[in-house]
Amino acid sequence: MTILKAKDFDAYWNSLHGGRPLPRGDAAAAGPAHLASSPAAAAPVAASPSPEALSPSAATATDTAVLAIIEAVRSGGDRALRDLAARFDRSSPERLEVPMTAARRALEELEATDASLATALRLAADHIRVFAELQKKQFTDFEVKLEPGLFTGQRCIPVERAAVYVPAGRFPLISTVLMGVIPAKVAGVDELIILSPPLEDGLPDRRILAAAALAGADRIFAVGGAQAVAAAAFGTESVPRCDVIVGPGNKYVAAAKRLLFGQVGIDFVAGPTDVLIIADGTASADLIAADMLAQAEHDPDARARVLVPSEALAQAVQADLVRRLSKLGTADTARASLDAGGLIIIYETLDEAIQIANTIAPEHLELHLAEPETIAGRLRNYGSLFIGHLAAEVLGDYSAGINHTLPTSGTARFTGGLSVRHFIKTVTSLRCTPGSGFETSRKAAAIIARAEGLDGHRQSAESRG
Repeated sequence: MTILKAKDFDAYWNSLHGGRPLPRGDAAAAGPAHLASSPAAAAPVAASPSPEALSPSAATATDTAVLAIIEAVRSGGDRALRDLAARFDRSSPERLEVPMTAARRALEELEATDASLATALRLAADHIRVFAELQKKQFTDFEVKLEPGLFTGQRCIPVERAAVYVPAGRFPLISTVLMGVIPAKVAGVDELIILSPPLEDGLPDRRILAAAALAGADRIFAVGGAQAVAAAAFGTESVPRCDVIVGPGNKYVAAAKRLLFGQVGIDFVAGPTDVLIIADGTASADLIAADMLAQAEHDPDARARVLVPSEALAQAVQADLVRRLSKLGTADTARASLDAGGLIIIYETLDEAIQIANTIAPEHLELHLAEPETIAGRLRNYGSLFIGHLAAEVLGDYSAGINHTLPTSGTARFTGGLSVRHFIKTVTSLRCTPGSGFETSRKAAAIIARAEGLDGHRQSAESRG
């Protein structure tokens, strides 16, 4: 765990990113300041890796392995998928497609054996659907007459087929099924498929199957890893070619999505998860610690950070982290995350805290403040914003309706999280009739074409005179 003063943040952050300039201002001259009284103080944290931040050897090793997998699937189809499953997964099923009857049966079994989980999943699904439907309303078709004879339009067209990748490694991400499938179906996607690795019996996790039936998936395939992404990008004898692939995964899945973008659409390349909390003097150290651990338990590479106004609160948070870790079932993972990347920053003013938050561009940004609304509008770089101490990030992860598939590794500077928009193409149209507006636009096009030296363009415009 590292504690530093806000005045030292720029130099600290810059050092994590290979000395590259920060998105704002000049880096401070001073280096990181660790409080001597911090019992858990450790070496500076490692930045959440992005592809360009990886060392060339690490990036090359991952990409080389993934490129080999992609080529194997492209040329070998189902046979390659079975061979790769035998190498990397818990089993290699002969039949890759899972009958939807198995998913419906899994849902019935879940309702019979774990009614509370089934009820929670239904509540989450309802909230996700309502929110997605509200988002869908922002996408409208229109045609407008700009001038006489000149009509421009927009259509919002869903993709025909999309895939949701659902990991089942360290934890089976049941909620990811709902977060991917429901927005796609609300968007109007014709066919939605699930890709998830097989367990020992040749089927994905039963709870993933149950969630797929509940969310309304059309087809399910017991295929995992980078090979699943490649299968959906190219199509195989069993797996249909998809227009878009969304969902989280390990570094091999992320690399496959990045390398195949263009062959297939993607949501974004996800890295390790992260949370940043801005707290004031009214904040509960115990709640801060709880929310940091909820993020840290995901993965040793997860990043849990907090901005606090005093050394006293910093020490209280650290003490509550130690106390909670001693009783946490996932303590080994969470402790590894905090040791590698836990960060407490002591700020002097909220302006300072806002500036740092906008620089970090966290996946999740929580406001543990007495009056969080007063600064919410000044925060611009985040995946999701959680306003007030009751708005725990875990609610966004599971049940509140907003999506949990969010930009990581600072990419919230330029994109938002998964939504219906990832399954919709916004396309435009032009319709012309004789009229003054058409004539002026036609002549202007010919003039611009001549200036650019594109004679064919000029002739195309002039021939309509």
